[in-house]
Amino acid sequence: MNKPQHIDKAQLMRIATYASVVTAITLIIVKLFAWFLTDSVSILATLVDSSLDVLASVLNMIAVHHALQPADREHRFGHGKAESLAGLGQSMFIAGSAGILLLQAINRLFKPEAMEQGMTIGIAVMVFSIIATFALMVFQNYVIKQTDSTAIKADALHYKTDLLVNGGVILALVLSLNGWTLSDPLIAIAIALFILHSAWGIVRESIDLLMDHELPDNEREKISALVLKHPQARGLHDLRTRRSGTTVFIQLHLELDETLSLRQAHDIADALEREIADLFDEAEVIIHEDPITHLPL
Repeated sequence: MNKPQHIDKAQLMRIATYASVVTAITLIIVKLFAWFLTDSVSILATLVDSSLDVLASVLNMIAVHHALQPADREHRFGHGKAESLAGLGQSMFIAGSAGILLLQAINRLFKPEAMEQGMTIGIAVMVFSIIATFALMVFQNYVIKQTDSTAIKADALHYKTDLLVNGGVILALVLSLNGWTLSDPLIAIAIALFILHSAWGIVRESIDLLMDHELPDNEREKISALVLKHPQARGLHDLRTRRSGTTVFIQLHLELDETLSLRQAHDIADALEREIADLFDEAEVIIHEDPITHLPL
């Protein structure tokens, strides 16, 4: 029964990555047209952001493809870290493009230019971008509910920021129509700084995953509480956790009474492994049994 469900999840994740790429390419085309008409650096900012979206979405598509591959002889723990490597690569491109955009916006700040041509079309394009992005996010959220994919979550979060960026560009265009020419480069600078901040977030998350950062404290506490709730458990130590792609890996030493037989200890460990795995959507749990001397009262 689990195998068909896994196939459905994989298909949903792949379709989500394809939808992301198609949406980003569409937005590049319409924003490029709007930028030629308006010469707005705010629209240029979103054009750069959409170009990064294509890169991010393509890398994400490749990463999801590899992450979904089952463990093999050379990769016993699966291929989940492909997502982290892709995220690290994305952040480098994002930071470089944001730096170029920042320089262009600062130049326009000291040499402001009034925008008079194509403003209505520019605003219409940004409204279209918001609608297209929102539609993609609705589908991505559906996929996240079905799969709990880390990669799709990251992509959806990126597009949520795009909604804010596109709204800021509409504000800049409206203000420019009313004579606030500096609003265009100022908002473009804000967008560039926001992109740099997002890039740092991707770097930090990717490094944590690549360096096998422990799960959050609240999740580790849930694991410990579940183990200690077992009537035969005398304690636990050396709890080690990490995440690779959508899979969580958990290892711990379970302290049991030394008078238990090997079969009894093994059955207890197996039962706890299943219960711990049920705390997560996809997990591999290994428990080592340690005998503890029962001291008389």
